[in-house]
Amino acid sequence: IFKLEEFKQLVSDFSDVADFLVVYIAEAHSTDGWAFASNIDINQHQSLEDRLSAAQILVQKEPLCPVVVDEMNDGAAIKYGAMPERLYVLQAGKVVYKGRAGPQGYDPQEVRSFLEKMK
Repeated sequence: IFKLEEFKQLVSDFSDVADFLVVYIAEAHSTDGWAFASNIDINQHQSLEDRLSAAQILVQKEPLCPVVVDEMNDGAAIKYGAMPERLYVLQAGKVVYKGRAGPQGYDPQEVRSFLEKMK
């Protein structure tokens, strides 16, 4: 959520050349785990219902694209090395851009530069 406004601007600027999707995965900084003082109050997900409920917090912030939820076995997060967060660009079902792991490597501006070359 830290760079959500930057992500939303990316979606807005490039919706004519790309479809965007957020995959909500396990909570990296849960209140009952490794939390920061300024975190949103989300406990570690014990069930799919917990994860769906937590994802609703993101949906309410209107990310301007669909939000889907990873299964409790964390299949998408494991397959894409997405923990705690990561940006990807896929084209014709293949990864053409893989951002560095967040939070330090989560860089919407780098994705912007990549997508500008696709225009």
